[in-house]
Amino acid sequence: MRSLSLFFIITSCCFSFSQNKQLLFGFSDIPQSLMVNPGGEVKNDWYFGIPLLSHIHTNVGISGSTVYDIFADDGVDFNTKLRNAIRGMSHRDFFSANQQLEIFSGGFAFGDRFQKNEYVSFGLYQELDFIAYFPKDFAMLALNGNGIGVPFRANQLSVRAEAISVLHLGYNKKVNDKFSFGVRGKIYSSIANIDFTNNKGSFVTVRGQNNFYDHIFNLDLEGRTSGLASLGDDDSEGSNSVVKDLRKRVLLGGNLGLGFDIGVSHQLNEQLHVEASLLDVGFISHKKDVENYKIEGDYVFEGVNPLFPETDIGQTAEQYWDEIEQDLEDLFTVDTTTSKYTTWRPVKFNASLNYSFGQKEYESCNCSKEDNAYLNKAGLQLYAISRPKQPQMALTAYYYRRLFEGLQVKTTYTIDSYSAYNIGLGMYTNLGGLNFYVMADNFLQLQNIYDAQSVSLQIGFNYIFNKKDED
Repeated sequence: MRSLSLFFIITSCCFSFSQNKQLLFGFSDIPQSLMVNPGGEVKNDWYFGIPLLSHIHTNVGISGSTVYDIFADDGVDFNTKLRNAIRGMSHRDFFSANQQLEIFSGGFAFGDRFQKNEYVSFGLYQELDFIAYFPKDFAMLALNGNGIGVPFRANQLSVRAEAISVLHLGYNKKVNDKFSFGVRGKIYSSIANIDFTNNKGSFVTVRGQNNFYDHIFNLDLEGRTSGLASLGDDDSEGSNSVVKDLRKRVLLGGNLGLGFDIGVSHQLNEQLHVEASLLDVGFISHKKDVENYKIEGDYVFEGVNPLFPETDIGQTAEQYWDEIEQDLEDLFTVDTTTSKYTTWRPVKFNASLNYSFGQKEYESCNCSKEDNAYLNKAGLQLYAISRPKQPQMALTAYYYRRLFEGLQVKTTYTIDSYSAYNIGLGMYTNLGGLNFYVMADNFLQLQNIYDAQSVSLQIGFNYIFNKKDED
């Protein structure tokens, strides 16, 4: 039973999804690149995304021990591998998930007839974000039991999850040939939220006076939720009612919030280019369907009476265990409230510097083409995201190549929380206005996906009307 408990803890805290879109950032041929930098370069007059197919993004990764570390057929006992995996992880290892589905999107350029230097983009997407840190102390508690004087810290119990929809409107302005900026306003609609990140206190076992041991709890635990209580209510319409409620929340019927993105793009000289963005600076106010839970105070539990049961007074075993259960319930009083609360979105930062080289030349005159003169780009990108315990960061080196007019590729090498050797590849193709892109990470570890530190996939379909190059 203990092995099963440990297995659940280790597996539920290993898999992680990342919000880093290093393959998409700066890939200006793809309209969705404006979602990671609203001030980036725009290469189309207008576009519309194929509904529900224009952008599908999901990542999976592992912080700490992998599934392969536990299940590898290497002759080592399962319990030994499980113990080694837990001991090798820290309380800063995490399980996180991020998934996005674009419901609809579009954009168009405007301005004077000869120079359309302004661009508006818009859309609606659904996002799931989840993070849970590995509770090292409590995993060791399950592994070894509660040793005398060993504290188990409650702040390691840290979980945050939310499902939202985002309605957005972006504006991009090309000021001149060297500089452009952009801003995007967002309306968030929370579908469901769980926030269990403000926990404090500890639990420790000492030698007792009235019993062998005293278990001392100093706790300040708080869990906040919205959008969940009503889903569990009995309803005559059953699942149909739940689906209607969720659909309503996606269409701005949930707890609402506001946010914005900003971004810039600057051509330092003919070949050096920098861009940066700050995303999801915003909040959500949770007022509807709120249910919060709090345990606060100092508690002492003197443990189980070793005289089991008190048969001399006619006490049965069932009555004995009922008494213990009641003692625990009386000890830990859960205060339930419906007070409103506010959550902040995880802010993301991107910045890159790239160098363009390899000019395209006409065969007839050995002269370079004015527009899109360089076929290659190489550079570095820095990414960071705010998280409950500490920011997570990633550094990416990348190479972009325009193979020909309808096919571009980008390859990346990323160092992040999961791995120091993540190689990714993205491809964009445009056939008669129909655009398709596919991007994936960590090709080196796909040969054994159970031992992979991270795997990522992005795909999408758009219809694009591109700007015509002037000869």
